[in-house]
Amino acid sequence: MIETPYLLFLGDAPDMLAAKVAIGIRDWRPDHAVGQISLPGCGADLGLTEMTLAEAKAAGAKTLVIGVANRGGVISAAWKDVLIKALEMGYDLASGLHNLLRDEGDLVAAAQTHGGTLHDVRVPTDGYPIANGVTRSGKRCLAVGTDCSVGKMYTALAMDAEMQKRGMKSTFRATGQTGILITGHGVPLDAVIADFMAGSVEYLTPDNEDDHWDLIEGQGSLFHVSYSGVTMALVHGGQPDALILCHEPTRSHMRGLPDYTVPSLEELRDVALPLAQRANAACKIVGISVNTQHLTEDEAVKYLAETEERMGLPAVDPYRHGAGRLVDALAAI
Repeated sequence: MIETPYLLFLGDAPDMLAAKVAIGIRDWRPDHAVGQISLPGCGADLGLTEMTLAEAKAAGAKTLVIGVANRGGVISAAWKDVLIKALEMGYDLASGLHNLLRDEGDLVAAAQTHGGTLHDVRVPTDGYPIANGVTRSGKRCLAVGTDCSVGKMYTALAMDAEMQKRGMKSTFRATGQTGILITGHGVPLDAVIADFMAGSVEYLTPDNEDDHWDLIEGQGSLFHVSYSGVTMALVHGGQPDALILCHEPTRSHMRGLPDYTVPSLEELRDVALPLAQRANAACKIVGISVNTQHLTEDEAVKYLAETEERMGLPAVDPYRHGAGRLVDALAAI
């Protein structure tokens, strides 16, 4: 178990999008975050108290969490002074990066010397099977996006929270480092060997009661040339009964791919649904989740109304306005 509370390390994140791990913890487990610590030139700010390691330690922080998700998942050399100092002061370290803490000799040495624990949450912990496509009992909903980092995890978490509030049977199924740090369990899907990715999703969403919903955290995008493979594993391994289309309307290009435009919701609908129906012929698209964080309230309301009319599906920002209508759509299946 990763000890809480956390001090969230923002490092030299160039913008808020790069600090999405820390943002997710702040938004969904605020009681776990005592503050933030950043390096000079950091372009991200969670709005939490900026603390030194000593101040956070005095406030009760037990684990320094690397809250940055950079391209390639690399532990920057610029971070090392802070990470080693934290271990010397008695912190544990937690990271969801591809570059593992346990592979950094200086961090391992500091942890051994000072009794700290290194938590690499992006390491598969189980032996996953190859997917077999056998129909499972229970119901599953998957969030799929026009791009990376458009709100797929937030959508699933918001829907799960609303369903729990209503007394419905549901479970949020984490498939990435942020979701695992928030809930304490899940499958780090993009670190699973390719042949076993779909099988790991089957493993994560096993047979269940007929009225139980698994809310599966989406990853990547079918349209993203870097990360489409992980999305495909979710679409087939998840065998979803329902899809939620996720979109961020202010993007000028795909994340990290300036030469690629963001597809429309219509394009996502027309590609994602046939692929999902290959594994579950009864799958339906039931709603649209729009990340409106960069729109004013009036702009958001207008965009959602226009999208709903155009697509013929309930369109909401579940974090800004609540996930009630998306849950209503699920309940109607």
